[in-house]
This record gives sequence, C-alpha cells and structure tokens, in this order.
Amino acid sequence: MFGLIRLPILLMIAFIVGVFFERSNQREACEARGDWQDGLCVTVDKPNE
Repeated sequence: MFGLIRLPILLMIAFIVGVFFERSNQREACEARGDWQDGLCVTVDKPNE
C-alpha cells in the first residue's frame, strides 16, 4: 500500500528537480549570449538582415 503512495510522490519530486536543473542550464547558456531577466533570456544580437 505504501508503494502506491510513494510512487507518485517520488515522480513529482523527480519532475520538479528536473525542471530546476533545466532552468539552471538555460540560465548558464543565456549568460554567454545575453541577459537573464525575469526568467527570460534577452539577447542584444540583431537577426540577420
């Protein structure tokens, strides 16, 4: 019985940890190209004209 309760809880924890891990990777990638503001990557590069 405890296994049925434990499985969704562990899946939820793993999902949340994965989201924060990916956000951290995106922030590091953004620092090489632009600024991280309010959860968004703002670049100063102009697109090819």
